[in-house]
Amino acid sequence: MHSPPRGPAYAIYYTSLAAIAVPVNLVAIVILSQGRCGLSKCITRYLVSMAVTDLLVITTAVLLNRIPGIYFPGSFLSITPVCSLSITLIYASRDCSVWLTVVFSFDRFVTICCQRLKAKYCTDKTAAMVIGTVCLLGCLINIPWYFMLEPIYIIDNVPWYCRQKDIRYTSLVWTAFDWIDRILTPCLPFFLIILLNALTVRHILVASRVRKRLRAHYNQDNQNDREMESRRKSIILLFAISGSFILLWMTYVVQFLYVQLTNNSKIKDFSDPKFIFRESANMLQLLSCCTNTFIYAVTQNKFREQLNIMVQYPVTLMRKLYK
Repeated sequence: MHSPPRGPAYAIYYTSLAAIAVPVNLVAIVILSQGRCGLSKCITRYLVSMAVTDLLVITTAVLLNRIPGIYFPGSFLSITPVCSLSITLIYASRDCSVWLTVVFSFDRFVTICCQRLKAKYCTDKTAAMVIGTVCLLGCLINIPWYFMLEPIYIIDNVPWYCRQKDIRYTSLVWTAFDWIDRILTPCLPFFLIILLNALTVRHILVASRVRKRLRAHYNQDNQNDREMESRRKSIILLFAISGSFILLWMTYVVQFLYVQLTNNSKIKDFSDPKFIFRESANMLQLLSCCTNTFIYAVTQNKFREQLNIMVQYPVTLMRKLYK
């Protein structure tokens, strides 16, 4: 996150990502906030909060970090205090986005697998408390990043750019903080999402067998099973979101494990294979911030209906004005 890459490929990618991710997340926020997609208030809260944090990640990491570093090197955004704040916000918004995906997966796990807990936990009020707690902790945990950075150059008493202080590599406290940060995001969420999905699939398979036996016993094979249909839609949404997260974060996790196992993190320049590998991981990780809206459009009929209404609204408005 600290060294914006150079080259036409990076410029095209990050510009395109910003041009797509910002509007699609805004569209998702507007449509989901209206509550007309046939989703419960609990699910809607999680999906809106995920769209908001995804938008914040794109804003801080792409609009305020990557693109200025490529097109406007040496701008006021490169002054060390601004740069430090920008990097801190990147990590905070990233952690909030990742952990909201985890708590959403846990909410769906409880809904499907824990019927006794469902009534107490899967509520609008609980969702709001969980989202607020995740976002607050995400911001507080990343405050030390601001103090871990120092200027690369000082020109006319003005500090420029950011790099990690040498104490980061010699102090046990800072080393422990870095390890905890990497474990909390994305290693622990990565494996928690896989575990929750595995447990959910296991429960669904067992429940499906039981329901089929009961329906066969009462000769109801030809009747629609509304509960199973509702579960199927919820499962498709859950697996699409968590599956997308796992695929796009996998390279980042592999890159982190490679660095830790080989203890080889030094990068010579932008053409170094290790830099290209690291930057590819960052690019895929940031791409995950614009996929959820497309998932909603593919998996949710009512979301598509609201999207069509939004797209057609300007045309409808123009027709009314000319009449």
